[in-house]
Amino acid sequence: MTYNSTPFRTETSLTIRKIAIITKIDDARSDRYAATLLSWLQQRNITVSLDKISSDLDMIIVLGGDGTLLHIADKAARHAIPVLGINLGNLGFLTELTEIETFQALDRILTGKLTIENRLMLKARLVSNGQATDYRYALNDVVITKNVLDRLLRLSTKADDEYITTYKADGLIFSSPTGSTAYNLSAGGPLVYPGLATITVTPICPFMLSSRPIILPADKQIKTRFDAGNRIERAQVIIDGQSFWEMKDRDELELETAEHFLQLIVSSTRDYFTILRNKLHWGVSGEKTSSEGGEPDKTT
Repeated sequence: MTYNSTPFRTETSLTIRKIAIITKIDDARSDRYAATLLSWLQQRNITVSLDKISSDLDMIIVLGGDGTLLHIADKAARHAIPVLGINLGNLGFLTELTEIETFQALDRILTGKLTIENRLMLKARLVSNGQATDYRYALNDVVITKNVLDRLLRLSTKADDEYITTYKADGLIFSSPTGSTAYNLSAGGPLVYPGLATITVTPICPFMLSSRPIILPADKQIKTRFDAGNRIERAQVIIDGQSFWEMKDRDELELETAEHFLQLIVSSTRDYFTILRNKLHWGVSGEKTSSEGGEPDKTT
């Protein structure tokens, strides 16, 4: 992948013939809204499938919060299918459209141009006893974490075989720029603009206060070895919130950026900093002053 030649944001137009609607699992509100949306799209001669992704789709609409979108990000990215997120949850950095905005936004998409952001993804695999697993993909983050009663983990970490340090902590977070507002932020890591090509490494509750987050270039391959020192302790590898592997002593996690991006359809009227102010409640007054311009942002 050539990062510098891949534009972060593009204006384009799509010919829409087939759309998949992905609903939040076991959520009646999402199901009801999907039925309304399906009828609206079928009236415009668009073929619609529910909760099923295939390579011939022109677009995917996700109904729910960011977690729902994370579950389908890998498949959408592999097939280069643009994704539109509609926020039915409490917090949406990825699902940034509200129900009220949906049909007006879809009208613009069907008849004119749309804005797509190419969001960098991560891939990781576990190497144990010389055997490597298949790669797993993440839009937000890959996390190594300890079990509740285990001691602090010792995680020897390199970038392109250059030794960084051995972290002694409850775990490590490897986050994409998109994932910088997720677990990384909770653990004291930096906010990273989503258009940057970086990998952020953030220790979780490190033993030494001098163990700080580090931002690495996206072309680095990161290797982290679990130095338990015994056969009993284990660590867990969690990818976008789902547990995938158990690490034992001397196992190594290999991580790098993925070959494909997630094509995320974004609002043409709401920028990244507007979303940050709204979701993180910056400037808590609740209303914009005249110097900030415009009406208060009432999205949720």
